Amino acid sequence: MRIALFTLLLLSSIFCQASSGWTGYGYVVELIPTIHRRFKVNIDVKGNKSACKEEQWFYQDYDVSGAKEMYLTLLEAVSSNKSVRVYVTGRCNLNEYSEISELGIRP
Repeated sequence: MRIALFTLLLLSSIFCQASSGWTGYGYVVELIPTIHRRFKVNIDVKGNKSACKEEQWFYQDYDVSGAKEMYLTLLEAVSSNKSVRVYVTGRCNLNEYSEISELGIRP
């Protein structure tokens, strides 16, 4: 019984190693608005601190505070070819995309 409990604790600690933080700057490769209450974005960034498998794919739900502003900033980055960075929360969706909570754009 102790071995099973130890194994369970060890496996759960492996899955909880995601961390949050800023990525490096990169250019938006693709911005995808969806009907599934979220947008997805592919950014050519270096240094994604989350443990999600898709290191250059990110998402945010439309109903989260600030999501509209982040989407508009991403549109600005696409249209003006400016680089952006995102703050990853450490959470991953089913596609292993990183959730974002903030966005910065370089002038």
